Amino acid sequence: MVEKEGVLFESNQLLVVQKPAGIITEANPFEANNLEANYNAYLKQKINDPYLGVVHRLDRVTSGVVIFAKKRGTLKTLNRWFEERQIQKTYWAITSTAPEKTNDTLTHYLLTDSKSKKALIVDPKVKGAKKAELSYKVLSSINDHYLLEIKPKTGRFHQIRAQLSHIGCPIIGDEKYGSTVPYQKLQIALHARSIVLPESINGSPLTFEAPPPANGFWRIFFSRQFRPVS
Repeated sequence: MVEKEGVLFESNQLLVVQKPAGIITEANPFEANNLEANYNAYLKQKINDPYLGVVHRLDRVTSGVVIFAKKRGTLKTLNRWFEERQIQKTYWAITSTAPEKTNDTLTHYLLTDSKSKKALIVDPKVKGAKKAELSYKVLSSINDHYLLEIKPKTGRFHQIRAQLSHIGCPIIGDEKYGSTVPYQKLQIALHARSIVLPESINGSPLTFEAPPPANGFWRIFFSRQFRPVS
């Protein structure tokens, strides 16, 4: 059963939760342990027939903040905001390689390979290629590990993972995109830190934040003060 501690914010229209790495977001008949089913069960403890609309998803291996809609009208509004790119998402990632620049904007063209379930960076002239853009900055470095803050400007499949790998900075644990650093099973060091809405929904906060995991490489950075990168 879902613990109340996983809920970051709840109102009559929104349910904002913290997703742990290792489980999928959306309900799946082959996996009973998924975020949607777990929080649907949580709501059923309060009402008989709750509505829980999936607004967006995080990869199984990624942790962080996820928003569900508790009303169909709210889901419609949130979907429109995502389509219009009015919602800002911020991620944290840990790498074992420093980017050449401490902050930069990356622009590539991605093609999804359904066979390997990977995002491939290709020439923009390739049929089906989609533009992917993000900005990043290095927040801290400790013992040859680097904490990056990433703000995607587009929402492509595996965008952050593919783009960071392409510049020689695969996310720790992300074997699919070239990381050779061991990490925890079904997890990589990528965390959806925050979501910012363009306007309040019935008095809700504009910004929702999820604390980073307390395990793995995250403890390197969050059990002590940051050492600023020069």
